[in-house]
Amino acid sequence: MDSRILSTEHAAASGVAEPWEGSNEAWWDWYLSLAAEDAAPTELVDVAPPSPVDLPSISELRDELATPFELSSDHVERFQREGYLKVGGVLSPGALALARSEVERLAAQGDGPGRSGFLSLDLMWQGDSEVLRLFALSPRLGRLAADLLGVADARIYHDNVLSKTPGCGRTPWHFDAHHFPIASRDIVTSWIPLQAIPEPMGPLAFAAGIDTWKVAEAVDFSSTDSSYDRGVAQAFRDAGVQVDDTPFALGEVSFHHAWCFHFARGNATTQPRQVMATTYFADGARLVEHPTMVSGDYEKFLPGAQPGAVIDTPLNPVVSR
Repeated sequence: MDSRILSTEHAAASGVAEPWEGSNEAWWDWYLSLAAEDAAPTELVDVAPPSPVDLPSISELRDELATPFELSSDHVERFQREGYLKVGGVLSPGALALARSEVERLAAQGDGPGRSGFLSLDLMWQGDSEVLRLFALSPRLGRLAADLLGVADARIYHDNVLSKTPGCGRTPWHFDAHHFPIASRDIVTSWIPLQAIPEPMGPLAFAAGIDTWKVAEAVDFSSTDSSYDRGVAQAFRDAGVQVDDTPFALGEVSFHHAWCFHFARGNATTQPRQVMATTYFADGARLVEHPTMVSGDYEKFLPGAQPGAVIDTPLNPVVSR
């Protein structure tokens, strides 16, 4: 890797060299504490819940999630140039509604969001929900990931539900290569809103340009305060980096490269902002030599994988075919 933020020396200087020992929920509480404060809303914006739609059967959902979605050459070129891509119409309203109902069911069974108001559920395809298993292992989405990366096949790293409750704050500027303990540049994350995301709800925002991470390379990471978030934002302003923070329509999905910087404002609406995110990596990639606390509870997602060795565990199947 060619960014010093991933080097052993810089990890030690930043206070993140030791592996994370807490829960995934505690990790998110810590990570959101590194975000600079958005201007606090005086009151939450009233947003109606998604409109009811006819739900597909499991068979219909399976067919939809297995059917290829054709990308144009412009889509692929844009992703490889900008580091991210937003594509409309990837998923039907019925499929999203079915996923949302399952997410709400599982969220109600859990311990709820952490202190930050951020709820993270992961490895849902290992649970009892056939709906969320179909999403996580979807050949439609896995093939999109592989085609955007330009690789033959993609494996799943992990799936997530990322729910920001009303009033939950900002997610700081970051790039995912900083988090994923995978020694490859061929890593991409799909970000699937389970409802439309208007501006006040905090859509995911991207710094345009596949090499834009270099603009922020000199900003020191801190594990204790918001200086990194503020420093990255200032570096991008100084360099005139274009930031895409446009809303998401229902059915619109984004894919962002692991080296694409992104952030999200807080949820200033009366509805939870619910998203499914799945990360994919090129078949044949290896675990890094020195995972750090920024990788969180990575052993949960890569059980038995050894530093420096090719990743091939039962929790990381090929999902692109």
